[in-house]
Amino acid sequence: MRFRGTKSLACVGVIAAAALVAAGCGSSSSSTSTAKSGTATSSSSSGNGGATAPGVTATSITFGTHQPLTGPAAPGYSEIAPASQAFFNYVNAHGGVFGRQIHLDIKDDSYNPTNTVNVVHQLVLQSNVFGIFEGLGTPTHTKVVSFLNASKIPDLFVASGCPCWDDGTAQPYTYGFQPNYTIEGKILGQYIKQHFAGQKVGVLYQDDDFGKGGLAGIADQVPASDIVSKQPYESGTTTLAPEITALKSSGAKVLVDFTVPIYTAIGQLTSFTLGWKPQLVISNVGIDPTTVGGLLKTISKGKASGTALIEGAITDGYLPSTTDTSNPWIQLFMKVHQQYDASAPFDGNVEYGMANAYTLVQALQAAGKDLTRQGVINAINQNGANWMGPGLVPFRYSTTDHGGYSGVEMGMVKGGKIVLSGGPLTTTPVAGAAITPYTGTQPAPPASGIPAG
Repeated sequence: MRFRGTKSLACVGVIAAAALVAAGCGSSSSSTSTAKSGTATSSSSSGNGGATAPGVTATSITFGTHQPLTGPAAPGYSEIAPASQAFFNYVNAHGGVFGRQIHLDIKDDSYNPTNTVNVVHQLVLQSNVFGIFEGLGTPTHTKVVSFLNASKIPDLFVASGCPCWDDGTAQPYTYGFQPNYTIEGKILGQYIKQHFAGQKVGVLYQDDDFGKGGLAGIADQVPASDIVSKQPYESGTTTLAPEITALKSSGAKVLVDFTVPIYTAIGQLTSFTLGWKPQLVISNVGIDPTTVGGLLKTISKGKASGTALIEGAITDGYLPSTTDTSNPWIQLFMKVHQQYDASAPFDGNVEYGMANAYTLVQALQAAGKDLTRQGVINAINQNGANWMGPGLVPFRYSTTDHGGYSGVEMGMVKGGKIVLSGGPLTTTPVAGAAITPYTGTQPAPPASGIPAG
């Protein structure tokens, strides 16, 4: 770490604003759409391979997604959907699913809810996609869930751990993927309670269901008397000086971040200028070392290099660490990355996109050749709880519970890498529900790397 000299908080804010603008200019295109080998239109003729749904032909199936290719969440997260398409390209090269090539129509919403509504309506009403896959963001996706469910559009594996995706009765077409933020918060909170008992805890959180869900999990485990400051921030802000100053003034010795990567970086640079060095506990959402390290360098104009400001941060994971090259899932994803996505860094965002894509392929295989929208929903409800794939723990899928992975394994940033240890833990978001070790084992991927359903 090289970050010398006294820097004012105002300076950090100005530089952070510039970084946000740069993130907003990260793509010259408002949307990215994959080339399609078939026309994704509604058809009930025998020429569609037995499927009776929009977005499906005998040779193709098309999903749509909204992603922050630009805007405050673009750093790191803009890699996710292209990585998913890379895995689909791998599957397509091996014959697709029941002979259908999988395509992903990627639209940029800049992490802006108004844009999200517009692009999702375009994907559903004009492009006639089969479903929405991996729509990214809590504040964004919450604005389209009602529309998708009312329209009976499969809304699969949202790229957010919001507890709001879990209710399969109220939202039968929406499914989460990553662990519910309250589940993650509970497991992080248990670690704090066990290892930092009696110490003052501060929480910095995004002021939406992401941050509030995580905060609820922390509060379930950490005594209320220990949580001395809770500071929300709005996505799009260019400074965290008031929030970090308040957290420092509270006397907090442990800082919990439920932040996206750019705010993890801004928060740590602000803490540095204040001379405040709490023990960091950071949601897996905001801690990918490659992404945060790059943002620290950009925002500080090169004065902060590497990941020194997040070294020793406590975090968690529900997928194997990207640096665990002995893990067969990492080996598979690295192979796909090298073949189809080599221009991106192989980091947690790329792993996320590929793991989520693997899960979608599982769902399509389970739904069968005669593909319908309701058929894929039924397949997830009936089979999803038995799918492991690259995850360290099982999914929670059932007719009534559409939450994603059921837990996480604790980890720490060591040498600029996330190292997981201690074994996976599972729980539910219900207040007071027990946190228990998961004793199952992660299966190896199929020899082909493609799920059979």
